[in-house]
Amino acid sequence: MDWERLLSLKRFGDTHKRLRKEQKETRLGFEVDYDRIIFSSAFRSLQDKTQVIPLPISLGSKKDFVHTRLTHSLEVSVVGRSLGRIAGQRIINKNPHLNEVHGYHFNDFGAIVAAAALAHDIGNPPFGHSGEKAIGSFFEQGKGKKYKDFLSSAEYQDLVDFEGNANGFKLLTESKEGVPGGLRLSYATLGAFIKYPKASLPKKPSNHIADKKFGFFQSEKDFFKEVVDEIGLAVNPNHTQTGYYRHPLTYLVEAADDICYTIIDFEDGINLGLIPEEYALEYLINLVKHSINTKKYNVIKYSNDRLSYLRALAINTLIMDAVEVFEKNEGEILSGAFNSALLDRGSYKAQVDDIIKLSVEKIYRSNEVIDKELAGYRIISDILDTYATALIHKKEGKQSNYDKLLVQSLPENYQSTDASIYKILLDTCCFVASLSDSAAVHIHKKLMGKHI
Repeated sequence: MDWERLLSLKRFGDTHKRLRKEQKETRLGFEVDYDRIIFSSAFRSLQDKTQVIPLPISLGSKKDFVHTRLTHSLEVSVVGRSLGRIAGQRIINKNPHLNEVHGYHFNDFGAIVAAAALAHDIGNPPFGHSGEKAIGSFFEQGKGKKYKDFLSSAEYQDLVDFEGNANGFKLLTESKEGVPGGLRLSYATLGAFIKYPKASLPKKPSNHIADKKFGFFQSEKDFFKEVVDEIGLAVNPNHTQTGYYRHPLTYLVEAADDICYTIIDFEDGINLGLIPEEYALEYLINLVKHSINTKKYNVIKYSNDRLSYLRALAINTLIMDAVEVFEKNEGEILSGAFNSALLDRGSYKAQVDDIIKLSVEKIYRSNEVIDKELAGYRIISDILDTYATALIHKKEGKQSNYDKLLVQSLPENYQSTDASIYKILLDTCCFVASLSDSAAVHIHKKLMGKHI
């Protein structure tokens, strides 16, 4: 892979090459990507989607703020911008022709990573990662299993392993009537966004990090291929038909996400009283002991200010560590041989693992989170079953009056049944995935006759 192709400014529908040196410095193409994402309805819906702790807060804590998917995504984009700028400066120092011949600057790398990081959770269903599992379970073990015989193996796998990353790619790129190419982001940003550049089958053909999950549905297969061919992603020999190695900047997007959820989920757990404060501060101090100003720390009076100081130091420490790993392994990353997340190769892996272990024990397995996941399974399964049945009945000409009412209650772009059964079912999944937590609860109550 080479940087000039990886930094492609091309967008859906372009008939000529966009050159970096011809871009207006006041509004660069990669910055336009960020703007388009942040003003999209799909991004706005993240304000009411659970990050870890469900809302509203019912724990007896004085500090009632926790992160939603929206605040998490904004923070990941800020960390991603820093990662991209620092790494970009080093890349251009090594490859001066990128600047001298093509006009790229280190800020371009920051803008690409920031935009991709901003969108990294845009396809996630309500109720956290349990939402993905609930959709998949409906088709693999629930009432949706009856549709298996109407689908190809790859189409069925798309549904039973419903993946927020693939749904994100669909949201960002799907053409609609009068809106070709979705948000029409640059192919560089789309490439950095695709965390797992492969189809749902074969499932985990290797232990390479790019093969862990999948990044596009069968419905977006052709456009996915257009993007990866344009930016020159290396073909993954484990599955040469549908698999590729990652865009190098994807590692920085992933690192930004890893840094934020490691440190900030931990902070939420402290603020909500799930993790004892003094115990937790020790974990953070272990992470920043080489950079902490002990004199400054000891005069900070209030606990939330101490926590904020340690959080800022921890994030900066992990940013610099991730960039060092990226720079050291740039050759392997460009060839596709780099096989892990950046933080897994960093100097602070042991400290990060300790924090994650405590978060799993005290936060991710808390009663609040378990209750949310239990409710989410039932809510998502019921909504999927109700709407999928109504839409398939319409397609088969067996529509009841109740089915008609159900279909009319859907957003207009989800009402059509002219497409294949696969497309109808996938679009129904994507409708459910688009719902915020409270919208899913509201619709479920209405369908169950509890909200009139």
